Formats: sequence, C-alpha cells, structure tokens
Amino acid sequence: METANTKLEWSSRLVFIMACVGGAVGLGNIWMFPYKAGTNGGGAFVLIYIAAVILLALPVCIAELMIGRRGGGGPPNAIERVAVESGHSKNWRWMGVILAGVGAVFALSFYSVVGGWTVAFAVKTASGQLVGLEVEQIKNLFDELNNSPIELYTWFCVFIGMTVYISSRGLHKGLEAAVKLMMPALFIMLIITAIYSAIIGDFAAALNFLFTPDFSKVDSQVVMTAFGQAFFSVSVGLTNLVAYGAYLKKDVNIPGSAAIIVGADSLVAILAGLAVFPIIFANSIEPSAGPGLVFQALPLAFAQTSGGMIFGALFFILLFFAALTSSIAMIEAPVSWLCDETKLSRRMSAVTVGAVGFILGSLAAFSFNIFSDIRPLAGISMFSDKGFFDVFATIASDIIMPLGGLMIALFSGWVVKTKYSFEELFENKNKYMHKIWLFLVRYIAPFLLIILFYEIVNA
Repeated sequence: METANTKLEWSSRLVFIMACVGGAVGLGNIWMFPYKAGTNGGGAFVLIYIAAVILLALPVCIAELMIGRRGGGGPPNAIERVAVESGHSKNWRWMGVILAGVGAVFALSFYSVVGGWTVAFAVKTASGQLVGLEVEQIKNLFDELNNSPIELYTWFCVFIGMTVYISSRGLHKGLEAAVKLMMPALFIMLIITAIYSAIIGDFAAALNFLFTPDFSKVDSQVVMTAFGQAFFSVSVGLTNLVAYGAYLKKDVNIPGSAAIIVGADSLVAILAGLAVFPIIFANSIEPSAGPGLVFQALPLAFAQTSGGMIFGALFFILLFFAALTSSIAMIEAPVSWLCDETKLSRRMSAVTVGAVGFILGSLAAFSFNIFSDIRPLAGISMFSDKGFFDVFATIASDIIMPLGGLMIALFSGWVVKTKYSFEELFENKNKYMHKIWLFLVRYIAPFLLIILFYEIVNA
C-alpha cells in the first residue's frame, strides 16, 4: 500500500520520462504550436521556439525536477525542505501551496472541460455520428455540445472521473500503468495520422505553412509568442514536475532527462502540425485560432476525406490521451501534498482534490450554457468579460503559471545553495554546465518570464 511514509520511486527512467512528456503534451501541442508557427513566420518561428525551449523551458524544467528529488515530497514540503537545508525560512513552502494547491486545482478544473470535449468527439467520430450530416451540421457540433448542459456536463464528469480514478490507484498501479499504455499509443497514433495526412492531404502546403521562414513577420511580439508557447507547452510553473521529481531515483541524470522531455514535447507539436494541416489545406479550410479548428473544422475535413471517419476517430482518441496524461500530471501535485500533510490515504487524497476540481469544473462547464451570462469577477478589468471557464483558465495559465515559473527559477538559482544544486544535478563533476544552468535560472529565465507576464497582463 502506498502511504505518505513509503518511499516511492518510478520503476524506470523510461516510465518517468513518458509520464513527464505525457504531462506536458496536450491541446497546446496538438493545435496551438503548429498554428502559431504558421501564422508567425513559419520556420523563423520554429527557430525562435527552439531557442526559447533551451533558454527558458529547459532550465525551469531542470529546476523543478531538482527541487522535487532533493526535497522528496509533495511540492510545498519539498520546497520547504530544500529551503531549510540551504539555511532559509520554511515559509518558502507557501510558494508550493500557491502553485500546487491553487494553480494546479484551477488548471485541473477548466482542463477537465477541455478533456470532456475530446471524449465527446472521440465517441462521436468512432460511433459514426458524423456520417451523413450536412456541412453546417458538422460545423455546429461543437457549439451544440457546449450549449447542451447535460451532454457537456456528462463528458466533463467522465473525464475528471477517469483522472481521479487513475490518481487514486497510486504511482505504480495508477499513474505508471496509464502512461505505459497511453504514451506509446499516442505516438503511434500521431505517426499513423501524419502518414495518412501526407498521403491524402496537401502535404506540400502544410510544410510551407509550418516551415518556410518568413523573417518579415518576426517582431518583438512574435518572439514573445514563441517564448510563451515554449514555456506553456512544457507545462512548467505549476510544480507538476516537482511532484514527479519526488519519485525520481538518485542515479537518474536530471539535465539529460529534462532535455529528452522538452525535445519529445516539441517533436509531438511538430508531428501534430504534419497530421492536422495537410487535411485542412486539402479541404480548403482556412486555419483559425483556438478550439474552432480542432472541434469544428477538423471533423468537417475528416468527413469529406476518404477513410476520414476511421482516422478522425484515431485523431480524437489521440487528443483524449494527450488531455488525460496532462490532467493526471495536474492532479499529482496537490494529491501528493495532501498525502504528506494528512493521514488521508492516497485514494481519499485523490477524491478530495478531485472533489474541489469537480466543483470548480462544474462552474466552468456550465459557463457555456446555464451560467453563460455570469461574470464572476466583473469588477476586475482583465476579467470583466470572462465567464467561469475563462476566469479559471486565465488564473492558472496566464497568472499563476508564469509567476510560478519565475518563483521556481529564483528559488533554485538564488535560494538553493549552489553546492546542493551542483551535487544534485551534476554529481559535482561538471562545473561548466552547472554555471550555464545557474546563469539561465538566475538571470535569463526571470527576465524573460517578467516580460512574458507583463505582455500577458497588458494584452
């Protein structure tokens, strides 16, 4: 039985990496990266994105994993132990409370609605519900789903229920078992879909859209978009990786593992673009931002393409797997903390966190229909036109995540004693690489995250 007093470890480095990649890969990879690349300079954007991954996402990813393994507990406790070890106040734990206890739960709540969308469309395409529908009917499916409180709420409940169930089974029987199944399946389905798209769709147009450098489009806004996409794509800032790092064996090289994680995450984003856009261009559908392409244009494109229903179902199952592996990463930070802090079992900790996410997520789901006219924070300018779903998404993704990344960078670079980070990351053997990492987390990452947060708040 897994309890707070049992030292748990990943069964292998491969499973750990799959779990971290699964936590990072989500709707942002499948849609937002290729769209932003195509509309912000193509290959030029990709080059800036790669630089952003190296300068921002990778150093913070390494920092979170280091804190988790060094502290050996849920994020608040891990941060407290590392701070005290370095001669600082235990009140640093409040950083973990805010990120794992507030940010992760808000993220889980709105993301479970997104997960519900993926389940709904996987079922609709796999069961042939799109067959025989008129073009306008297919285009309206997404709006009809959101306008139906019973249908949307049902799929939301299914998704968050699966998340809580997997988490409640613990590290080995739950989390590991899930990623061992879903991550290989996700990559296989993504590759199959990309090959199908290359054969059936307009592959040349997709390559041109994604990779032809157009430096005339590159300005400061495009650069910040690339850095923002890199940071959010890897999903650092909510201490998910602190929680995962707590289960990491001492003989696992953190910098090398982190490089694989961010590299695999970027590869998924590129493969997703090659899977989506050939079909889009072959059907003369204009790319558009947000969920509109994935849940409106893509079903239409698959319906009009030979073999589209089969591969459409495959695509939405892949999207569901990506969403589910992300949600079980989101819930892990608060669940592991609750296990540390209380006498609750793993199962009850998962149920407790899930209940809070369920309540908030219910508000988010109903914000598309029953509560569509409610603006809970109308008195605050940046939230004045947002319903519950958008409020929760903004708090988690646009506020807590970049601030969390900033705090993690400053904590690991300035609070943690250099001798401890040197020992934990490089086993006291590579001073040059350690100095590079320190420079990035002390100066470059904070500078970029402050600018990124400023751009978000003033957008």
